[in-house]
Amino acid sequence: MMRAVGRKGLVVLVVAALMVGGALNVSASGQQEGGSVETVTVKLGVGDPAQSSVGVTAEHFAELVDKATNGTVQVDVFPDGVLFGGDQNAAVNMVEDGSMDATILSTSVYASFEKRMNAISLPYLFANYDEFTSFLEGEPGQTLLDSLDRLNTVGLAMMIRTFRNVTNSVRPVETPEDLGGLKLRVPNNRLWVEFFGPLGADPTPMDFKEVYTALQLGTIDGQENPVEVPLANKFYEVQDYLSMTEHIGDGYILAFNKDVWNQLDSDTQGAVREAAMETARFKLDYDLSAEEQIIEGLEAEGMQVNRLTPEQKAAFQEAALELYPRFEELVGAEFMEQSLDFLGR
Repeated sequence: MMRAVGRKGLVVLVVAALMVGGALNVSASGQQEGGSVETVTVKLGVGDPAQSSVGVTAEHFAELVDKATNGTVQVDVFPDGVLFGGDQNAAVNMVEDGSMDATILSTSVYASFEKRMNAISLPYLFANYDEFTSFLEGEPGQTLLDSLDRLNTVGLAMMIRTFRNVTNSVRPVETPEDLGGLKLRVPNNRLWVEFFGPLGADPTPMDFKEVYTALQLGTIDGQENPVEVPLANKFYEVQDYLSMTEHIGDGYILAFNKDVWNQLDSDTQGAVREAAMETARFKLDYDLSAEEQIIEGLEAEGMQVNRLTPEQKAAFQEAALELYPRFEELVGAEFMEQSLDFLGR
């Protein structure tokens, strides 16, 4: 016969149960005929503002997961890098050690940990977004997702970003020579330095959280990113020119800490993975449909937009191809060859 538990003892038992549930990020959320339903709450950190493309994408993923799992997996989105102090390299480490459950981060950030990620960012590698998408969804993309396993990370989906363009407050950039002497913020990634440096620019690696102030103070002349970044972060307040160089691509990866992932049963994992893949398709449609509106928005805020002619872009492409031998070490010869073969280069 079970012995009765006094009021004090009951409180202790309840507190202990809550502590255990909190440590596992799991709680009882409801009742079905078979008993309680466990809910896993996933804290997903992104570095971009909530209204940015990746912020909207993260919320879309959260909604899909809630629906696909009947509420048994709840994804809480934390924008603006609040979970990792704006340090995106730290975010990779935090997902690895489990201090953050999940994230959506750029492949150019992951390249500091897995150099094959640099293949995506070979200048002018992709002729168009169809090629870019096929690369991410095909064998090369899967190889890159699988490479995260050694980081105790499960890569669920690769997502497109629109191509990167140059902004600055000195002059329009319409030829490679126009980059001469421009101090441009670039990600903390050597490939960017090896591309912009030989073209005459002064590439300056800098944490993204410092960029607005550096532009405002004139510490740097400009930066390069997909067009939604200067709009979402109000760079138009401190930049005059947007030049549509479309020089480099990079993607986003939606990833979970492996231990958090392994809390989910196989059916739930399948549902979350499908939500991730659907989210990648959502982001593709969202970004491509919004790009021209974003450019118009930057023009409305006073930026001068310079659209390169095919001949002007060809000059950049020719200059980039001459630099490809420099990039082989940064990507790895084998994966660089596989990537070029996949695209028929």
